[in-house]
Amino acid sequence: MANTQLSHHNFRPIPAVHVTSHRLSPTKPTTTRLPLQYFKNKSSTLKLKADQKHIKWAIGLSLVDQSPPKSTVDVERLVSFLYDDLPHLFDDQGIDRTAYDEVVKFRDPITKHDTISGYLFNITLLKTLFRPEFQLHWVKQTGPYEITTRWTMIMKFILLPWNPELVFTGTSIMGINPETGKFCSHVDFWDSIKKNDYFSLEGLLDVLKQLRIYKTPDLESPKYQILKRTANYEVRKYTPFIVVEANGDKLAGSTGFNDVTGYIFGKNSRSEKIPMTTPVFTQAFDAELSKVSIQVVLPLEKDISSLPDPNQETTSLRKVERGIAAVLKFSGRATEDIVREKEKALRSSLINDGLKPKTGCLFARYNDPGRTRSFVMIEKSVLICCSWA
Repeated sequence: MANTQLSHHNFRPIPAVHVTSHRLSPTKPTTTRLPLQYFKNKSSTLKLKADQKHIKWAIGLSLVDQSPPKSTVDVERLVSFLYDDLPHLFDDQGIDRTAYDEVVKFRDPITKHDTISGYLFNITLLKTLFRPEFQLHWVKQTGPYEITTRWTMIMKFILLPWNPELVFTGTSIMGINPETGKFCSHVDFWDSIKKNDYFSLEGLLDVLKQLRIYKTPDLESPKYQILKRTANYEVRKYTPFIVVEANGDKLAGSTGFNDVTGYIFGKNSRSEKIPMTTPVFTQAFDAELSKVSIQVVLPLEKDISSLPDPNQETTSLRKVERGIAAVLKFSGRATEDIVREKEKALRSSLINDGLKPKTGCLFARYNDPGRTRSFVMIEKSVLICCSWA
């Protein structure tokens, strides 16, 4: 504040002080009289010296105030601590409350607490109602007293009979108290909404939207991790899987379906029956979405070298390598026009968000391609492989 106040003063130059010498008479005792101007100048000189001394002291003080005290907080240690501690957010071990101030600000779009006890109560409530799974992606220092984390949280609402799954991804900004070296704030930002301030109606609607009835068959599917969930799509990291495939005719078509299901029903070199999985993929390999194959995913424990050979020349086995794909989910009737419309919408969203979508796409169906029940919310998805910009 001292420096701020000093910046508003205007210092005018002080006129030079002139001292005039007077010759004294050798014969007369004289009384030396100094001009009145001398006393005025002397008074100004003393005042100037006092002002300069005060100003020098004030400026020195302001410089000290502007330089923050050297921090003793080991932020790198706290980053390592969060890598170890946050994965226990919802398990029996729990997080270490001693790493937080008693007064800690917790905020997300629909929840707020101002004490560590309230923060822990919120965690307990989520564990009771949702059985959450917390996945920590990374932790990094983003300020002198700030650490940012990126995470995915998957929750199943057990109070509803269909056990809807809620997915949230986002970042948390963890504030550090420089005096205690402990966390004094934890603020969450969801990727799926724009207004993240408490209380966010947009956040509440996002929760309610995910509680709707959405059915998928209880069958094995390729494994993936959700890296990001926005309002329009998900970004998933898939692990490798194997498909049996045949030529198709169009994205929403069923040509070739009997060939690939024939393989798992025993039409193979060992007459081996293989369990059914989901989804049925239709993949387009070109920009016009004209060159198409239809695929059935094989059980994940299978190895391509140990699988029986297909009996038909039009059917083949292929290993799909791990990769990142953006996914747009929808339900209802899936005509060719609708699927192509969804593909264009997804591609546009990815480009707008700075992602680089690759040529082609996959259409995933979790029901028999020959049967469509528009009144049942059976999941369908358009997948586009992409890479980060």
